[in-house]
Amino acid sequence: MPLSKEKKDAAVTPFKRGANDTGSSEVQVARLTSRINDLTKHFKSHVKDHHSRRGLIRMVGRRKKLLRFVESESPKRYQELIAKLALRK
Repeated sequence: MPLSKEKKDAAVTPFKRGANDTGSSEVQVARLTSRINDLTKHFKSHVKDHHSRRGLIRMVGRRKKLLRFVESESPKRYQELIAKLALRK
């Protein structure tokens, strides 16, 4: 399920580096996290939706790779990012 423009803007705004930033790693992680959270809610009521679950697993893998990249580039930005998004690490 795609995110609405309002949800997308709300999720991305705190992580932008500039006014037109839509592709930095932090922004991509924020968008993926909001989509993952929405899908997680979806699966609470639609337990047998295995096709969408595969997409969720791919998104989690993509977010993991992006987080690894951010950590290798700047550990400080990585720590700030996971703190703002309330991820586990």
